[in-house]
Amino acid sequence: MLKRPVSPLDIPNAVPVFPLSGALLLPFSHRPLNIFEPRYVEMVDAALRGDRLIGLIQPEDTSLESPPGRAPLQEIGCLGRLTHFEENGEGRYFIILEGITRFRLVSELTVRTPYRQCVIDTEPFAADFVREHGEEEVDRDSFVKMMRDYAEFANIDLNWEEIERTGTADLVNFCCMVSPYGAAEKQVLLEAGTLAERAETLIAMTEYEMHRGGGGNVPLN
Repeated sequence: MLKRPVSPLDIPNAVPVFPLSGALLLPFSHRPLNIFEPRYVEMVDAALRGDRLIGLIQPEDTSLESPPGRAPLQEIGCLGRLTHFEENGEGRYFIILEGITRFRLVSELTVRTPYRQCVIDTEPFAADFVREHGEEEVDRDSFVKMMRDYAEFANIDLNWEEIERTGTADLVNFCCMVSPYGAAEKQVLLEAGTLAERAETLIAMTEYEMHRGGGGNVPLN
């Protein structure tokens, strides 16, 4: 399949999975990745020969970036489509995954490949295939205010003209992906039931960080 899947019907029952701690991928967002471990180089090779789909999922134990063997995985991950790749010397890739949809891990297959393959279910996340789904429920003004407050707090320059042109769903998901939080917080953002819940969760996390870092001078409401 060389085109972007548009519904759960386009998704195969089983996909290769890339366990990676602290890495968040969300629908219609893009995640750059450097691939150098032989097992994952082989996974990318196979994806390029096939449907270009790879599941990004966090391990339960996040003490290692990408644990060996069949370490337990989180229940929810995000399926990505390989949209760009570069070969960086022998046995190395730079790739970009575009988020397609979240998935629920059903079971792991016993395979001979060095990379893991899992049966997944994307049906519970059918709304992820619609880019703007849930935008009307997001308080965009509050979300942008959080961005302004955090930019001032962290001394970050933002392109406000570009932000104004960006759709609400893309804005929320991009901010979640680049947020400076740990693996547990990233999993919470991934599993948020709706776009509005994801936005509200990120606002709460950010306000807490500013409150803690600012000695209590930043209001929490």
